[in-house]
Amino acid sequence: MKIKLISVCLLTVSVLFSSWLWAAVELNEDVPEVYIVKKGDTLWGISGMYLAEPWLWPELWDVNPQIDNPHLIYPGDELHLVWVDGQPRLRLNRGRDIKLTPNMRVSPLDLAIPVIALDEIGAFLRHHRILGPEEINNSAYVVAGAQGHLISAPGDRIFGRGPFPDGERAYGVFRAGDVYRDPITDEVLGYQAQDIGSAQLLSSNHDEVVELEITRVTEEVRVTDRLLPLEDKILDATFHPRAPEAEIVDGFMIAVDGGVSQIGAWDIVVLNRGEREGLKVGHVLAIYQSGLVVHDEIRGDNVALPDVRAGLGMVFEVFEKASYAIVLKTNRPLKVMDKVKNP
Repeated sequence: MKIKLISVCLLTVSVLFSSWLWAAVELNEDVPEVYIVKKGDTLWGISGMYLAEPWLWPELWDVNPQIDNPHLIYPGDELHLVWVDGQPRLRLNRGRDIKLTPNMRVSPLDLAIPVIALDEIGAFLRHHRILGPEEINNSAYVVAGAQGHLISAPGDRIFGRGPFPDGERAYGVFRAGDVYRDPITDEVLGYQAQDIGSAQLLSSNHDEVVELEITRVTEEVRVTDRLLPLEDKILDATFHPRAPEAEIVDGFMIAVDGGVSQIGAWDIVVLNRGEREGLKVGHVLAIYQSGLVVHDEIRGDNVALPDVRAGLGMVFEVFEKASYAIVLKTNRPLKVMDKVKNP
């Protein structure tokens, strides 16, 4: 009797576990059994073709022992949809030897297809940052323009004062912009570092006051603008979308690049959650709109409807208290102060 009971329990657990796996990798209808990766594909696009929940892409991969990293796929690779123990899996057939020696590849990493089109965020990252109050207050700044000029343009010389790190010759010129605050606690999360231009250091880093030449501007450089070393942003084409490990509570889209009133697919937004809440690059978040408050004609009072899922976004740059995310999908117009939650 005990053996039968144990068998039934094991069978129940097995069925439940299989059901969980199936729910985790639910396929779309009419997916191709064989797909050849093309130039211009993105991992997100391929994921969306196969899966109802594209960020669960890793769950679909079968073990490919001949491939060092199954998340590195290239144009010409063949993806084969197979079934293993009743579960859908993708196997990769490269169809060519990708190794010449243990340390060399025929296909360089920069040819791997990206998660999303990197040009959507590359230019943005080069000229956008979120700075904490201490970062702004302790950074170098423009103390004067050449010949006492209050504003400067490309080719002009300026003088900077403050910390200039050894070996750094290229600097971005920034101006403190919008203040980002948490909508629940009113805590200052950071300041928008508004891109003003770039400058090249001409004198020694160790001088109290240094001389720089302006090389690029988006508007005139002013006295008190901040000088920060230019960050060489290398965008990783191979990270894959995934759900956050921790629960994201009271998350909101608190700002959008460009100051528009409505937010759509491929817009870049600021989130009020960052490293301290466990967000990482590649985390996918569902976007929700607050449910409407309606009048209940039966009970005669007002009642709030449940929040409505309205889109999906992915975090691509994380700061201590805030993050940048790109909206990957929408099914209705979004706006600032829409919520973000675990998908």
